[in-house]
Amino acid sequence: MNLGSQSRTALFEFLLRLGDDRLVLGHRLSEWCGHAPVLEEDIALTNIALDEIGQASAFLHLAGEVEAKHRTEDDLAYFREATHFRNVQFVEQPNGDFAFTVTRQFLFDTYDYLLLDELQKSSYVHLAGIAAKGFKEATYHLRHSKEWMLRLGDGTEESHRKVQDAVNNLWRFTGELFLFDEIERGLAAQGIIPNFENLESHWREIVSTLLSSATLALPPDTTHYVSGSRKGKHSEHLGHLLAEMQILARSYPDARW
Repeated sequence: MNLGSQSRTALFEFLLRLGDDRLVLGHRLSEWCGHAPVLEEDIALTNIALDEIGQASAFLHLAGEVEAKHRTEDDLAYFREATHFRNVQFVEQPNGDFAFTVTRQFLFDTYDYLLLDELQKSSYVHLAGIAAKGFKEATYHLRHSKEWMLRLGDGTEESHRKVQDAVNNLWRFTGELFLFDEIERGLAAQGIIPNFENLESHWREIVSTLLSSATLALPPDTTHYVSGSRKGKHSEHLGHLLAEMQILARSYPDARW
């Protein structure tokens, strides 16, 4: 596919969003390695973290190719400042307790499952290929987080309270997942990506059905949603996360592994 300069810039920004969401979330999940409540879950969360980081690597690699400035996926991951990251604030929130992490993962997994399913239809074959592989992983991720939401929500009084608190606390960050702007609209108009106008309604349907089954309640529609992350506006948590994630590469920038 031949891309004009404007389309190339828009696609680069879109690929950064895809890559950064998964890179930051993957790093958050990796923080559970050795700390999960049971051994099998320790392994499961670590594997999901690896899946997220693997998808991030693929999207950022493609972003580097589209940008055509000789930046690799490692350059984009480890040598950008926080204001240059395009992930939503949702994924950079600290892990909190296990219920918080499970809830964050379920809400993202539902979005990711629907998004990657749509992106398989992209006319840009490289993007469609990454999405197709990621969709298989997202299917497993969603099944895993759904099971935990049901177990915790319809479990003990304490587990129910913790997961409901997590839903309530995270809800204000979810609206940003669906704030599609001129970049997405422009790419959709050219057929490079599908139109995502129905994504949020499908997401809400799946989320509300699962929460009901888990005896959990949706937060009120009066929730004030955060915004600005796609333009580089982040919480203080991202800077701390990047300091940890990037320190090795920045300390030894010429190292080869």
